[in-house]
Amino acid sequence: MSEESPARRRPSSLGRGLSSLLGEVAQETPITGAPNRGNIQMMPISSIEPHLDQPRRHFDEAALDELASSIEARGLIQPIVVRPHGHRYQIVAGERRWRAAQKARLHEVPVIIREFNDSETLEVAILENIQRQDLNPIEEAEAYKRLMAEFGHTQEAIGKLVHKSRSHIANLLRLLDLPDSVREMVITGQLTMGHARALITAIDPEGLAQEVVARGLSVREAEKMAKFGKPGRERQPGLGYRGASADIEALERQLGDLLGLKVRITHKPDGGCVALNYSTLDQLDMICQRLSGEKI
Repeated sequence: MSEESPARRRPSSLGRGLSSLLGEVAQETPITGAPNRGNIQMMPISSIEPHLDQPRRHFDEAALDELASSIEARGLIQPIVVRPHGHRYQIVAGERRWRAAQKARLHEVPVIIREFNDSETLEVAILENIQRQDLNPIEEAEAYKRLMAEFGHTQEAIGKLVHKSRSHIANLLRLLDLPDSVREMVITGQLTMGHARALITAIDPEGLAQEVVARGLSVREAEKMAKFGKPGRERQPGLGYRGASADIEALERQLGDLLGLKVRITHKPDGGCVALNYSTLDQLDMICQRLSGEKI
């Protein structure tokens, strides 16, 4: 199995970061008879529309109001990156600034027009949000999943793009195995990524998540609840983490973190089995390469 299809493999300069993207624009030649590509220019805010598939979904209204007040006082200093889209322009990076500019009742905003395809648009949006730490863990994980599913990126390639380890990418993707209600708690900030990771292996992650939030429990306490059912309670048959021993449970977690997959070990006196759950062909490819000794 190949790591990426030839049609999707292409050179990319986006891995150098958003500062590189914005630093190169002044060197580009404007297109005669059309809006200047690559130069900072003013554009009517009504000519700009958001990208409906951009990775960021949650915008804090209080933070937007604070930014709008700053824009009212000082103007919008950093330009919004857009691309041509039909008869209008679509936001590639800067939706939060665009929203705040509307709250500040600006009629025009500074923009940079770039020609990006869908994959490049998603990459730049991810880069901007990650570099500013604007994405919550679920939004970040969903963005990585899209890069893998729609554009053929591997976990290794994504890690290089955003300057994060492959294990970080893998651990984020595991959060998408959580129920919708638990993911929503992560999105709204009721649960941290540490809490969410602890609940992945629980029998009843929804019930435990509600108790963690209600009682304000720490990540360590959440991990104990996922293992034993209640903090301080001795392990009982049928309660907690599938009745697995502490050693088996630790091994499952270790393998899960290493592979970025959900791992289940069933151990009996006369033997057992190891199950690896994958959700994409890329993950299956990674498993095959690991088992065959190929480099990933």
